[in-house]
Amino acid sequence: MLKKSYILWIFSVILTLIFVIYQKKTGPTYPIKGKLEINGSVVSYKFYRSQDVGISVPVKIHTNDNDITAWFIHKRFKSNDNWSEKIMLKREKDYLVGTLPTLNELAGKRIYKVFINGNSITKKPIIIRFKGHVPLSILIPHILLMFTAMLVSTRAGFEILFRNVSSYNLTLITTVSLLLGGIVLGPIVQKFAFDAYWTGWPLGQDLTDSKTLIAMIMWIIAWWKIRKNPENKIWVIIAFAVLTIVYLVPHSVLGSEFDYR
Repeated sequence: MLKKSYILWIFSVILTLIFVIYQKKTGPTYPIKGKLEINGSVVSYKFYRSQDVGISVPVKIHTNDNDITAWFIHKRFKSNDNWSEKIMLKREKDYLVGTLPTLNELAGKRIYKVFINGNSITKKPIIIRFKGHVPLSILIPHILLMFTAMLVSTRAGFEILFRNVSSYNLTLITTVSLLLGGIVLGPIVQKFAFDAYWTGWPLGQDLTDSKTLIAMIMWIIAWWKIRKNPENKIWVIIAFAVLTIVYLVPHSVLGSEFDYR
């Protein structure tokens, strides 16, 4: 059955969706969520780690226990600031609500700690990064092309692994999708968000940029090799493996960061 094309497409879609969810949930900008029990009452929270510049950040805790009190302290990350005095969360129906002040510097970060009844909710302080607004006309094509690159890369790898057949078309689509989505639109997205087109190697240490560049180089090599000789299937497998490893690295790790010092 694995030799049938539609079965391989189904497995490719499933694996790609797993990678998309993994990338979303493991990145440093994914909200911190959780629940805990205090005096028999369930308290739930969701703390944001990414926001557009100029927009304040809500700090909300859900609890129907009127005896629970909460507050937070904050300061700019990578600064010589002192921690702010505690800011109490006010009750609004079943929520304790506060507001974390915004920052106006692209890639500026705040670090904050939230407390309930004197105890910190999270083991580590929460760090939130502020970014510029990215137009949907740029962001959506970028996301779709990167999704296409991963999907077709997986399908190209499966074509060789399970059918022992090279596919020039799948290799070409993967290469073009990665080129347009990662190398062309990726820097444009970053320019809107953090005022820098490229912060990976050799200009910086952003893993997102660097890993995209490595994957792009491998797929160009695979496309060139299979174009010259369809029997050069090993290069497609290598490129597929590299892109898979790339997607295992969480998004936005070691990304742009404003240093207030």
